[in-house]
Amino acid sequence: MKERSKVMQILLFVLMCVLTVLWVYPIFMILANSLKVESSITTSTVFSLPSAETMAGFENYSQALNAQGFLASLGYSTLITVTSVAAIILCCSMCAWYITRVKSKVNNFLYYLFVFSMVVPFQMVMFTLSQTADMLKLNTPYNIWIIYLGFGSGLAVFMFAGFVKSIPVEIEEAALIDGCSPLQIFFKIVVPILKPTMVSVTILQAMWVWNDYLLPTLVLDITKYKTIPMLIQHFRGSYGRVAMGPMMASIIMTIIPIVIVYILGQKHIIKGVAAGAVKG
Repeated sequence: MKERSKVMQILLFVLMCVLTVLWVYPIFMILANSLKVESSITTSTVFSLPSAETMAGFENYSQALNAQGFLASLGYSTLITVTSVAAIILCCSMCAWYITRVKSKVNNFLYYLFVFSMVVPFQMVMFTLSQTADMLKLNTPYNIWIIYLGFGSGLAVFMFAGFVKSIPVEIEEAALIDGCSPLQIFFKIVVPILKPTMVSVTILQAMWVWNDYLLPTLVLDITKYKTIPMLIQHFRGSYGRVAMGPMMASIIMTIIPIVIVYILGQKHIIKGVAAGAVKG
């Protein structure tokens, strides 16, 4: 029995290694091609490593930074991500705490409405959303966070509500007796306990908002504002040709920030997801 278990562990390890290679290989090839000259990317040498003849160094990165408003797009993506995630964390945690602690049929209906929103495909509402965003003037990077709050609230409320159910209500009752207001109870008692789930929700939502292409394309005025995914999609060189080298470089520079965020908070993801989905 032990030998069979050991064999299964070895097979599982080999499988994970293969999946890791398959997952990392495309990113590695983008990194390698971002260091090549243009001619070697568009020929059969695209899958080869940079050599002395094909090495472009950091010229592609310089062109990506200086062309087509990369820094402006980086600023828009950062603004949208930070404001959207901050709104989701604050509003959804307070909402989940309220509907969990205040028992009523209305709150139960709201909870299941949030859960149901997770299974509604975005394609069902995207055309209506585009018209509504234009009508309400939500088509700029400064207020698109309201739309992201709506679409991200389902998962966030579900995870927060699951974790709040595991918090003993006696702690909050003791704080109430000591004279704390509901807001003080939430920010001084509940928020510190919610930290693992908050970190998990922050990482998951940040990865989604940062990499999202479809929603900003439908909502934002593409002639004025471009997020990083939109810029990469419309990356062009002189005379309208696709500049593959700078495009590869811009993809790498786009990946780095969100990978850093994920690495810094990865240890909290599984713990926060499990706590928010299982408890209660």
